[in-house]
Amino acid sequence: MQREQISVFDMFKIGIGPSSSHTLGPWRAAQQFVQSLADKGVLADVAEIKILLYGSLAKTGRGHGTDIAVLLGLSGDDPVTFEVDQVGPKTDHIRKSHKLLLGGVKEIAFNAEEDMLFLFAESLPFHPNALSFQAFLNNGTAVSETYYSIGGGFVVKEGVNGQQKTEVDLPFPIDTANNLLHWCMKTGLKISEVVMENELAWRSEQETVTGVMNIFKAMRECIYRGCHTTGYLPGGLNVARRAASLNRRLIGNRVYTNFDEWVEAIRDTGYSFKNILDWVSCFALAVNEENASFGRVVTAPTNGAAGVIPAVLQYFLVFSDGYEDSKIIQFLLTASEIGSIFKKGATISAAMGGCQAEIGVSSAMAAAALTECFGGTQRQCLMAAEIAMEHHLGMTCDPIGGLVQVPCIERNTMGAIKAITASQLALQTNPDNAKVSLDAVVKTMWQTAQDMNSKYKETADGGLAINIPLSLPEC
Repeated sequence: MQREQISVFDMFKIGIGPSSSHTLGPWRAAQQFVQSLADKGVLADVAEIKILLYGSLAKTGRGHGTDIAVLLGLSGDDPVTFEVDQVGPKTDHIRKSHKLLLGGVKEIAFNAEEDMLFLFAESLPFHPNALSFQAFLNNGTAVSETYYSIGGGFVVKEGVNGQQKTEVDLPFPIDTANNLLHWCMKTGLKISEVVMENELAWRSEQETVTGVMNIFKAMRECIYRGCHTTGYLPGGLNVARRAASLNRRLIGNRVYTNFDEWVEAIRDTGYSFKNILDWVSCFALAVNEENASFGRVVTAPTNGAAGVIPAVLQYFLVFSDGYEDSKIIQFLLTASEIGSIFKKGATISAAMGGCQAEIGVSSAMAAAALTECFGGTQRQCLMAAEIAMEHHLGMTCDPIGGLVQVPCIERNTMGAIKAITASQLALQTNPDNAKVSLDAVVKTMWQTAQDMNSKYKETADGGLAINIPLSLPEC
């Protein structure tokens, strides 16, 4: 596997749903292509654009909003700041007007039905999520570039080294869990402290703290919004949103007007196992219902698995007296390192590894983070991550209708509960007795991914995707 330097802000990216690899990645690829045209000095000379979608991007592209993301990326819009309620209106206007304002500056004729091709039977060898852009210039020449969306919003341009950040001298280079444990044992630092020291190679501590808290703010707003929005998810499955109704039932007649007051109201509902279980499910449902509705979420490490880490973090903040900035930062830094180990040693792309690469990784990330925040040792944190992933091995990605809805949304609730269980098991266990290491489970996950049939890798060609009639309700 390629050696990478991965920051916390690579693992956690603010963007728009429903998919990091099928929405955010293609959006970023389109932006990069427009920037490439500008760098070449030919943006003003473009007369026509063609987009070719291959493999998994073609098969589930419409359900995952790949076409929408590409249109917005080519238009010069950014997923971090673009108003989510304008996603539909703007792309509808492009389709109806047959015009595209390339990079926000160059208007060209564009017919989405003819100029964006879904090549269902073709796949490029490097990665299933491939797309090519072809720009035809006024002088008769053309510029063509191919990009791969490799999971979690990461994008690789064909012919270019995948490492996009400037390489730095990290004080604690880490590729494996064993590397991480080595530095923790040598220095006595917690996992989150090792991560912070590495982040200092890119920016100041205050910049990192501010950035991480912005990530948390986006997660918090997503949970709150999802718990107070009703209706049905877009896409044709007619899946009803459940988080808001569950929130109403659980919260009762308690009154609140903002997030902090809501947290206090949730605490007032009690600390019984059943109540906490319901709330964790509610938090996870809220995030992924927002994700499915083209809402703003955080890749954690992907959009399809965006609900696990916020749900477990919210559980810690609400029910474990962890609502402190320092604990939030500790949680997210620890989680990011576990995610980076999986990305380096295996994959975080469902198109490469099935859902084990998304929900499984997010559950492992959350388990380790929760364990550290509860005072677990570094080895217990790694053990928690291993337990969480061990019980996601082999999980397929079989989205019904090619949408990030069924079974994706509920899988986030399962991943969150497994993370909490894995953490509790690790905290009550002597890691000296562990039979399976985190590195062993990462290796196993990658081997499983390679052996998995492609129809179970985000193609909607197998599993639930072909056994559930689209006219049926979710449950």
